[in-house]
Amino acid sequence: MQQPAPPLAVIAAALRRERERAGISLAELARRAGLAKSTLSQLEAGAGNPSIETLWALGVALGIPFSRLIEPPPSPVRVIRNGEGTRLRADRADLVATLLAAGAPHTRRDIYLMELEPGEAREAEAHIPGSVEHMVVGAGRIRTGPVDEPVEVGPGDYVTFPGDVPHRYEALEPAWVVLIMEHR
Repeated sequence: MQQPAPPLAVIAAALRRERERAGISLAELARRAGLAKSTLSQLEAGAGNPSIETLWALGVALGIPFSRLIEPPPSPVRVIRNGEGTRLRADRADLVATLLAAGAPHTRRDIYLMELEPGEAREAEAHIPGSVEHMVVGAGRIRTGPVDEPVEVGPGDYVTFPGDVPHRYEALEPAWVVLIMEHR
């Protein structure tokens, strides 16, 4: 699955904005996210190639939804053509997530299109407290849910589970799903 690099300028500006909003130093954010200060400094400078895991860790450390770090400023009319959009690849699984719509600060929901290929499962850390994941499978079969309670779902199936506990996504065959991330 070939995709363009994440929008580094958007990520850099969002990291600075959210870190300053939280009133914490670069060193403190790096510590909370479990990253090297030099890595965070590079990301704020618009360099590097952050993975989903790195951006999730930063979102959790800042207490914000992941989407606030990758979503460009909103427009009144927005179309994302198939194959376009902010696409991010997981480090340890053949999974690509495309942010379709980030929730406004008061709506607290994000919508993603996820493409998964069979192979190593994506083990996800807990998201910010109160997160709930809602998924509808468009094609293929996946095993997903909390690591101690995964379920198998297929085309047209809907599943929801707590996103604030460790969970997993595993493609049993090539699949795509719509994920709605709710932040309570």
